[in-house]
Amino acid sequence: MIRDITIGQYYPAKSVLHRLDPRVKLTATVLYLISLFLFKNISGYLIATVFLAVIIRLSKVPFPYIMRGMRPVIMLLMITLLFNLFLIKEGAVIFSAWIFTITEGGLRNAVLMAVRLIYLITGSSLMTFTTTPNELTDGLESLLKPLGRLHVPVHEIAMMMSIALRFIPILLEETDKIMKAQIARGADLESGNILQKAKSMIPILVPLFVSAFRRANDLAMAMEARCYRGGEGRTKMNPLKYTGRDKAAYVIVILYVAGVVLIGRYVPLHIWIF
Repeated sequence: MIRDITIGQYYPAKSVLHRLDPRVKLTATVLYLISLFLFKNISGYLIATVFLAVIIRLSKVPFPYIMRGMRPVIMLLMITLLFNLFLIKEGAVIFSAWIFTITEGGLRNAVLMAVRLIYLITGSSLMTFTTTPNELTDGLESLLKPLGRLHVPVHEIAMMMSIALRFIPILLEETDKIMKAQIARGADLESGNILQKAKSMIPILVPLFVSAFRRANDLAMAMEARCYRGGEGRTKMNPLKYTGRDKAAYVIVILYVAGVVLIGRYVPLHIWIF
């Protein structure tokens, strides 16, 4: 399960998406996530599906690798599906037993909400797959630069997000090592009820937190030893510059959002969702 978590990991490849400016990818990701809540019928889902499929194809990230990152959130998907399935009472009744009732509206909303959640995770994951942590930091800092006039610590915020992304694969690797070490010592992490499984996680969480704090302290000492004093007066080795493909990417994303808003709201395709 630990090895299935791919959030925050960079997948090296030579693709159009990898060569795009990080500001373009950050902006496009935000617009894509917002667009998933702008349509009201099946046409919008079709457009979003085609757009996401094209982006996955252009990214050259293997589809099984992307889907592997969905395994840790299966429980969240199931909870979302069940809540919508049994709590929404709209339309004709499909199934009823004891206190459980499934209606057409509940089934429709459960499926579509699960699809939206999958698209949300996949779309945001593609950004980290195709962008290094350093590029994400530079892009985020550049996009938030206007807030610096309001005395918002833009550089510090971007640096914290970059460090957090860097620590995700490190902590996952550390967790895997601790679990294997505890299993080698005879720890049983699988059997038992929920309380017993939660109790068995204590020998893993305690050394993990100790390791995380030790790494954070080492990082702070290293930054202080190198006289790190924030972003004031700092220059970039590779300044961000927009190219022709970046501008074309902006145009494509804007056209996609416009198409989702117009077609997804006003072209029913004979199947209304809401």
